Amino acid sequence: MAEADDLHSPELRVAPEREDFYAESLKLLAASGYPFLLSGTYALSCYTGINRPTKDVDLFAKPSDALKILAFLREHGRPVEMVDERWLARITRGELFIDLIFNMPTSGSTVGDDWFQGAPQARIYDTVVQLVPPTELIWSKIFVQDRYRYDGADVAHLILRKHAEIDWRRLLDHLELHWEVLLIALLNFRFVYPSERDLIPQWLMDELLERLAAQRAMPGPGVKVCRGRIFSPRDYEIDVTEWGFSEAFGNLEERYEHH
Repeated sequence: MAEADDLHSPELRVAPEREDFYAESLKLLAASGYPFLLSGTYALSCYTGINRPTKDVDLFAKPSDALKILAFLREHGRPVEMVDERWLARITRGELFIDLIFNMPTSGSTVGDDWFQGAPQARIYDTVVQLVPPTELIWSKIFVQDRYRYDGADVAHLILRKHAEIDWRRLLDHLELHWEVLLIALLNFRFVYPSERDLIPQWLMDELLERLAAQRAMPGPGVKVCRGRIFSPRDYEIDVTEWGFSEAFGNLEERYEHH
C-alpha cells in the first residue's frame, strides 16, 4: 500500500465551484466509513496521466453500502436522489452532481466485495480514496458506446498504460456472456496500436477467436434481435419500435440524460 505522501493526485481542469463541491463531498464520504471506489475521469487520470475537463464524478459502491452512504449524507444535510433503483443514485448541489453507481445495468452484475480487492489508492483534493481497479474500470467503460459519449479510447488507453495490472481472466469472466464486446475492444486496440499488439495475452485472443469460429458454424437466432440498446437506448430505439427487432434486454433509463 502506498504511503499517503506518495499517492498520485491528478490535475484536472475543473471549474472552482465544482471543485469545491467535489472536495467537500469526497471528504464527507470518506468520513462516513462506508467503502466506495472512485471511477470516471479521475481514475482514468490516475492510471494514464490523461488530464481533461470533467463535469461530474463517478463513484461505485455495493448496493447495501450505497443506501447507507445516502442515509449518512442526508443526515449531514446533503441532498441525494435515487435516479434509478436498479443501478444509480446521485449526490447533488444545485445543478452539480456526483453519480453513485451500485450495479452494472448492461450486464446485471452488482458491485461486490471483489471490486475492492487490490484497489489502489489516490489522493483527490486532500482526501485519500480507493480507485476502481483497472480491470473493473475497463468493464464499466466497455459498453459506453452512445451517440454523445464513446469510451473506446479510454479502454484503449487503459490497456496501453495498465496492461500489466489488468486481470485478463477476470475481465473475460466479467464479459463471459458478452465476449464479442471484449473482442471488439481488443481488435480496436490492435488497430490503434499495431506496434503494441503483444500487450494483449495471446491465449485471450485465441480463446475469443475460437469462440467466433464456433459461433459462425451455429444458426442465428430464430427471431430478429437487437442488442444495441445495451450500448445506447436512444440510438437503437427505432430498431425495436419500428423495425421489428426484439429487445434482448429490458429498456433501461437514458444513462447519459444529464451528461
